Parts: sequence; structure tokens; C-alpha cells
Amino acid sequence: MEKLSKDWLTQGLIDAEYKKYVLLAYLKTVKQSFGRVELYPFLADLIFHYRNIIAIKENKALIRESFPKEISLEEFKKLELSYRQMIDDDMVMSELESIIEFSIPHMKDSLQEGTVIYEYVESNCEIAPIGVTPLYAKEGYLFVSQPPEKETNIYRYQMSIFEDSQEQLRSLNTEFVERVPKTTLNTYERIKLDLIKRYQDLPNPATFLILSKMKFPFTETLMPVAKRLFVKHISTAV
Repeated sequence: MEKLSKDWLTQGLIDAEYKKYVLLAYLKTVKQSFGRVELYPFLADLIFHYRNIIAIKENKALIRESFPKEISLEEFKKLELSYRQMIDDDMVMSELESIIEFSIPHMKDSLQEGTVIYEYVESNCEIAPIGVTPLYAKEGYLFVSQPPEKETNIYRYQMSIFEDSQEQLRSLNTEFVERVPKTTLNTYERIKLDLIKRYQDLPNPATFLILSKMKFPFTETLMPVAKRLFVKHISTAV
């Protein structure tokens, strides 16, 4: 099956056996995806549902700060209202608690499997500046490559920093520019110089290369890991 809906716990029939069947079918799909070393979109989706169900178990209400930013305020309010209404119904709550107790260890096992893959991919990635890095590094270019390193995917990035009530948060926006061949003559430095000539609004861009030692599914795995790794790296510079 595809991803679980955000309100899968309250959607449709509130029956423990049925919900367990739905969850196991979903986790089977997740396992198949992880078996192909494909993390996206299921790892982020699984994290969302795991945080959701833990929040319900511990607080009987949702904690908005614990959720990924992809969930909108309207979606959050809808979920919270549904769960609050269920808390007032003892029979429904009994079914819900059974579903929760079943779901947490199964989700946790799948999440651990995805985390191991994520950490393995990240450990195989190296990040390095291309040329001299300017003091202003919130905007520039990001090169991403993997074996056999015959081509390089180029992205323009912009880092945004904003604050919530507790901490500074960082958001990375990337825009695909092009995919270029990497040869002995067409080095990363030469590629950077060519970008400067063509895009003069960034005359002295910060430019970084993320190079994977192993080949992974690019869209589903390498790029999501590379972006998170880059956020951690660039955060120390800005």
C-alpha cells in the first residue's frame, strides 16, 4: 500500500484488528522500500506517524512542536480535534489504546531499520568546499555526485534561519540547475567558474560538493540525506 493517511487512526472503522491489518500492510511496503535502500518518502512518513502515536500515548493530545513542518495548521487542528473527541468515548478509547500498544513496537522496529540505512548512507558521504568559501555562505551552489562520478548534479541553494519559541530553525531551499559531465578537464573548479560566468547575480558563490563513496538511489536516498548533511555542515558557517 502507499503511505498511511495522516488521520489513519481515526479514519473509517475504529477497530483494533482492522487497524492492525492496515498498519502491517503499510509496514510491509516500507520494508520493501528499505530493502531497495530507498528512504524517501517512507522514512519521513514513518517518523511522522511514530511521533504522532507516541504523543497520543503519553499526552492524549498532539504536541505540534514534535511534528514535521509538512503538516499544515489546518491538518494539525483536525487531528487534534479527532483525538480529543475519541478520548471522551471509553469504548473507542479502549480500541485506540489497543491499536497504539500494537503499533509502537512495530513502527519502532521499522524506524530503526530506516535509521540504520540513513546513517550508513550519511557515513559514505563526504562534503568539501569548491574553491574559496566566502564569508556569506547562506546562498550558493551545491554539487552532488556519486560513483562512477561521470556527472554532477548542480543545485542552487538558499539557507533560511528563523526562530520559534525554543530554538533556531534552519530551512534549506534547493533548485535544480543542471546535470553536467565530470571529466579530467571539466573539473569541479571549472564547473564553478562556468556557473559564475553564466549566473552573474552570484559573482562569488559559496560552492560545496557532496560526494558519495557508494552509489545509492539518487532521488529516494542520496539527495534527501545529502540535504540534511549539508544543513548540519553549513549551519556551523552561518
